[in-house]
Amino acid sequence: MNLLSEVRALLAGGKAKEAATTLVQAAQRGHSEAMYELALWAVAGNVIPRNLALAYDWLGRASEAGFTDAALLRAYFTAAGTGCLPDWQSALELLTRLGETSEIAGRQVEKLGQMKMTTDGVPLASYNLELCSSQPRVATCRQFLTAAECDYIADIGTPFLEPSYVVDPNTQQLIPHPVRRSHGAMFGVYTEDLVINAINRRIASLSGTSYEQGEPLQLLQYERGDEYRPHLDALPNEPNQRVMTVIIYLTDGYDGGETKFLRTGLSFKGQKGDALLFANLLPDGRPDPLSLHCGLPVFKGTKMIATRWLRRSRFTYPAPPSILGTLPGLAA
Repeated sequence: MNLLSEVRALLAGGKAKEAATTLVQAAQRGHSEAMYELALWAVAGNVIPRNLALAYDWLGRASEAGFTDAALLRAYFTAAGTGCLPDWQSALELLTRLGETSEIAGRQVEKLGQMKMTTDGVPLASYNLELCSSQPRVATCRQFLTAAECDYIADIGTPFLEPSYVVDPNTQQLIPHPVRRSHGAMFGVYTEDLVINAINRRIASLSGTSYEQGEPLQLLQYERGDEYRPHLDALPNEPNQRVMTVIIYLTDGYDGGETKFLRTGLSFKGQKGDALLFANLLPDGRPDPLSLHCGLPVFKGTKMIATRWLRRSRFTYPAPPSILGTLPGLAA
């Protein structure tokens, strides 16, 4: 049994302290996989308390030990400011070095070279917004992304697509999503690479928000018969409300699948690369009932979109309760 199998067996057996001690000791001895696993634990926060700075530090140590996955994730964290101050130039330099031996990094470097941005990662593109409605406020931006950028999102997200489910509060079992019938994937903290990061920054520029206000970019795939039934994107009893939604159309050539605002009759079906933006709140901060919308059923072909919900202020997922407190020597 290798080290990580031993650690996971201890966890499964309810011996979290022994598992953590084994992992920490191995990491402190220079075991690169243990360093990487410890960083993942510090991000997840379910075994030990979430500590993003600690995760960033251990990713650096694992990178120095030659662990490529750790170096890639450290580059992503450096760009996003996860566990550190955001530093686009340093992230790109790290990614470029990795690109000499890593196909994943090399592809990102190639795509980034085709994007218009400053050396600090600030988008340089100009946008032509077309106002579709003033109440609710709805606008479109044609050719917001290139076809190649759309394909990139779809290509790297497709392996992670899963059916849309929710947890039944009574049985705690997964059941089909009551509103959305589709497959989805999220570009979260582990999968928001520098290309996705750059696209998220472009979304912020388009919408007049900051990068930090965005939830993780979501990839949604709708096949024949799939739909998103009428709903509001604003959340109930949420102080850090979703102020705006941005939808990017990654495919075209499908039948059906229009985005329709039920109370105004406005309907939109974007071409590949087009973006749709709409406000979710009234001026006083309450959910706007006129923003009720749906994704109509797809009749033929495949509809793929990328969606980013933008909050009122910086968005972070709350840390889960952890089994253990920080162990002595964990940050050493």
